[in-house]
Amino acid sequence: MRRRISRALGSCFAGVFRTIKAVRPDRPIHPQGVRLTGTLERHGSASGTEWVDTAGTDLVTARLSRSLGLPGRFPDILGLALRVANDGTPSDVLLASTGASRAGRFALTLRRNAAAGVFSSLMPYKTASGPLLLAARTVSAPGRLRAEPQTFRADLGQDAWILGLYHARPMGRWVRFGTLTLEAGGPADTSERFDPVLNTLPGTGTYAWTARLREPSYTAARRPARR
Repeated sequence: MRRRISRALGSCFAGVFRTIKAVRPDRPIHPQGVRLTGTLERHGSASGTEWVDTAGTDLVTARLSRSLGLPGRFPDILGLALRVANDGTPSDVLLASTGASRAGRFALTLRRNAAAGVFSSLMPYKTASGPLLLAARTVSAPGRLRAEPQTFRADLGQDAWILGLYHARPMGRWVRFGTLTLEAGGPADTSERFDPVLNTLPGTGTYAWTARLREPSYTAARRPARR
């Protein structure tokens, strides 16, 4: 039953993506974003997951975007995509604006200010010690960071956006394990595609039901646009 439901939902999401792609050929969702670069420092933890628990510092490329692409004066579901360089092998993490509570972490929220509230993985990673969620929350910012791309770059300026990184079991408490430091230098946006199903974190995997939900949409998004 679970297999049929997740496969049906995955096909439904893919159909929506294909419909939007007819209007937005290059990026059906998250059409415009801000390219960010920086570092991800892991302090070491006890989650039972290799990458989370091993102290170290990684270079990161990130992209902040508004999911629906609504006009900047409206709140939107915000996305924060991370590409972590692990010894030359990229690992992708996708986070979205959600609540922070045990129930709220599974609910997408509309937001204008990227520095307010939580970004979470929404779906759990498969690990040897059980399902694990990841999240990020602002520790330091120069003020409000409005998520519309040009406005965000103006708000951030030459400063850094610093976020704490957290892990939790689906109904457990958030435990901080690292610090993410991002800056907006360089190109305004990036053409990179982030895919946590293809580019997994060390020591993690993807549950079959989450792959069935996600992969059809990712496949539709990766398919070259018709010209």
